[in-house]
Amino acid sequence: MTELRLEELSAATIVAANSLTLLPGQEQFVAPPSYAIADAFLNPATSWPRVVLDGDRVVGFIRGNFDPEAEQEEFRSCIWRVSVAADVQGSGVGKFAVLALADEARQRGFTRLNALWEPGEDGPEEFFIHTGFTVVGETQYGERIGALTL
Repeated sequence: MTELRLEELSAATIVAANSLTLLPGQEQFVAPPSYAIADAFLNPATSWPRVVLDGDRVVGFIRGNFDPEAEQEEFRSCIWRVSVAADVQGSGVGKFAVLALADEARQRGFTRLNALWEPGEDGPEEFFIHTGFTVVGETQYGERIGALTL
């Protein structure tokens, strides 16, 4: 891998972000990329959509949300989605994206970054725990709430 970098989601990168393939079994844990991408444009004041590039290739997508007015604390500074191309998973792309989002949250004055995920085999829990998140609760739908102290 060359040096990873983040770039704002754009017309030049949106098709590649929407075409990221996951490992078998992971699809059940995330909404299709097009949902997260569409939502990013519906909520531009709070949304932070970025692609991760390795050279000129899009290898990941992350969408954060920053809304200090959100009624529920876990939605004030949170990860809405993180996807990494199947062939580069385990190489640091996801961690790079999450830590970049954490830096953005810190710069905006937040002291905590949250993530919600559905538990299960092939799910993202191990990734979030390995990246520094601690499970701090559960939603009424059984999703785990993880927090990363900034």
